[in-house]
Amino acid sequence: MIAVVLAQEQQWDDLINIQADIQWIRATLPFSFSAYKDAAAFFILQPAELIDYSQTNRPVFLNSVTVTLKEMHAPENILRINGWPGFLQRPLWEIAGHMTAETSGIIKKLNRVPVITADEPGLVAARIIAMIINEAFFALGDEVSDKAAIDTAMKLGTNYPFGPFEWAAKIGLQNIYTLLLKLSTVDKRYVPAPALEKEIYLTSQ
Repeated sequence: MIAVVLAQEQQWDDLINIQADIQWIRATLPFSFSAYKDAAAFFILQPAELIDYSQTNRPVFLNSVTVTLKEMHAPENILRINGWPGFLQRPLWEIAGHMTAETSGIIKKLNRVPVITADEPGLVAARIIAMIINEAFFALGDEVSDKAAIDTAMKLGTNYPFGPFEWAAKIGLQNIYTLLLKLSTVDKRYVPAPALEKEIYLTSQ
């Protein structure tokens, strides 16, 4: 099976390290589906706003944690996955979209188990992790403790592989912030912590 991937370095490494009988081809921008007529599937994991998804009827796995298929007016062959750093390595993949025998077969070839989720911002795991990170920033802003101690407490107390600030660094704080902003428009529990907004501001300078 040939799979074409448009991805940044970390995402590319995460995919090609999956033990699967797949011929991976790395694409570059500008991207066109017509250039890969033999591809069985596409993985669009980095921002590529000008791609015309109507050019193919093959399954397209799109890293779109925040924007829904409904908002994109996406055709049925487009499926949302969480392509944030670290999530492609997980044995369970959250997938929003229309699953067919073809797409199920591709996921099986990847040695991954699909978890069908609603087409909502954040899917499931990203929504939970974003909330945990946000609460950690609230604790930081309230001077409960410093980042290292909060990370250590969460790892020891919950057996998480990473602390919230370690997760934020791995995923990308801007990814977390963008998702929180989107979620907060319908649920005020997700309003970004002032300490998080301050860090976003400082890192953008």
